[in-house]
Amino acid sequence: MDHYEYTELLKTLTVKMQNVTDVVRPQEIQSRLNAISELENSEGFWNDATYAGIIQKEKTQLERRLSRYSKTNNLLNDTMDLYEMAKEEGDEETIDSLFNDAVSLENEVKSMEVEVLLSGEHDGHNAIITIHPGAGGTESQDWASMLLRMYTRWAERRDFTVEVLDYQAGEEAGIKDAALLIKGINVYGYLKNENGIHRLVRISPYDSAAKRHTSFTSVMVSPELDDDIDIEIEDRDIRIDTYRASGAGGQHVNKTESAIRITHIPSGIVVQCQNDRSQHKNKATAFKMLKSRLYELEMEKKQAAVDGIEKSENGWGHQIRSYVLAPYQQIKDTRSGIPYSNINAMLDGDIDEMIEGVLIALNRKEE
Repeated sequence: MDHYEYTELLKTLTVKMQNVTDVVRPQEIQSRLNAISELENSEGFWNDATYAGIIQKEKTQLERRLSRYSKTNNLLNDTMDLYEMAKEEGDEETIDSLFNDAVSLENEVKSMEVEVLLSGEHDGHNAIITIHPGAGGTESQDWASMLLRMYTRWAERRDFTVEVLDYQAGEEAGIKDAALLIKGINVYGYLKNENGIHRLVRISPYDSAAKRHTSFTSVMVSPELDDDIDIEIEDRDIRIDTYRASGAGGQHVNKTESAIRITHIPSGIVVQCQNDRSQHKNKATAFKMLKSRLYELEMEKKQAAVDGIEKSENGWGHQIRSYVLAPYQQIKDTRSGIPYSNINAMLDGDIDEMIEGVLIALNRKEE
């Protein structure tokens, strides 16, 4: 990188940061935080635990957003000032250091640019992700397990917490169904666009003739909803079944029917939970999963009405992303249109770049 390229980069990042500032509106955030501080000191504020909890949650989110913005903005401004001083003093060592850190600076601003896109009503929430293989038996079930590992590794890379809510192993390999609760900041905002059909093309390890196979798996992502969100579920609309858990948990789990399956008859949605030895706790978690899925279904219907499309089937022609392992190696998302060749790293959870690419592409489409 030379001086001209670095100067142009700083100009581009300055424009991007100004766009971020216009969205974040740091002065308004600080004003709201000042108002919350006064509210906290008012008489009787802490007597209403529910209201105080809502305000504290808002305060935490605003403080984090302002801190994140200030860190990135200060980094860019400090870098620009340091660059000007280094040029004036002919400090080539500092200039070389700044050139070497250019990619890191660009990524920091890009990360902030992406974060401002996560401003949806539930983007800051935890996410429930359900993975279900399409037709194809062992091949599709193995593909489902690969996706399960990909999202688990992605969460681990970000230091998010992962809870396995349901895990149904396949007969030979892979999984029949799985559900995860991923906890962390903006998890749903990042993962919401993973919702859809994922297609795999590869030489099947289960085919002795070494033929190429195409498999499909559906990924469903919904926000973990707060208890204060009211979604009515009529008793007559659901069927509750109990069964013996098949996952880890010791002998007790397998000897008692602690696992819960709830079928919502009008929508056909089925949720399962077996992560706890207590049937009561599994039932409560399953109901939370059902509410989240019903909420997501309503959001999908509204968006489909706007886009003029129908709900996708779990098969050919409806995928949001293709993962090709043979005859060449490439992952390509239909929304961003960007191809990626580092497929092994991505299947190991390094999917931030792909997720961010989709977020940016969909935001441009809306504009």
